[in-house]
Amino acid sequence: MTEPKTIAFVLYPGLTLLDLVGPLQVFTGLAGISPGYRVVVVGQDREVTETDTPLSVRPSHTFADVPSPEIVVVPGGLAPTWRAAADERLLAYLRQAAEHAEVVASVCTGSLILGAAGLLEGRKANTHWSHRHFLAEFGAEPVGDRWVEDGKFLTAAGVAAGIDMALHLVGRMAGDDIARGVQFGIEYDPEPPLGPLDWDQAPHELFAAYTAAGMREGLTGTALAERFLRE
Repeated sequence: MTEPKTIAFVLYPGLTLLDLVGPLQVFTGLAGISPGYRVVVVGQDREVTETDTPLSVRPSHTFADVPSPEIVVVPGGLAPTWRAAADERLLAYLRQAAEHAEVVASVCTGSLILGAAGLLEGRKANTHWSHRHFLAEFGAEPVGDRWVEDGKFLTAAGVAAGIDMALHLVGRMAGDDIARGVQFGIEYDPEPPLGPLDWDQAPHELFAAYTAAGMREGLTGTALAERFLRE
């Protein structure tokens, strides 16, 4: 009997919860429909981990338990994500997992962690719009699409874009009928009360200050501090 393919979501302290649970719910739907997939959440250990909300979560497995998943998904966040981008234990796991993975994906600023691991050099990639320009620091080519594919690397824009990326990937892996079934299962049919985003109205000044504060909090004392904390 063929072993199911493993979809591993990477957990680290302080990540943005929707970056994790949005695509996690999509892939859990896939695993429920198809016995060919299993979904796990991996961390350095199995301790309860805080997120950027009052809700904490616990990984189902450790990095050592799942050394070679077929699919890896890295969520994002703000200050804690910059801190994770300097965590050599996490970066080493991603480098190892990426060697044999069929897909290496990220949501929001999770792509900065992939970049810090040296996995996006010379590749097109995306992240949250407020952080997109930082991708070039890791040798990537920033692209503003909802999700970007370059080889086996798949990087989504900010937060809710992870759901779109996950549905796209389910369609690619299992077919559009399965993806549509998952979409119906989670009733994903966005109708935001204020309508679609007008990118000409993006609050760049507000997010510039927010981003700078998050970077300083996350990178102070790390190996990346000299590179990114410029006066």
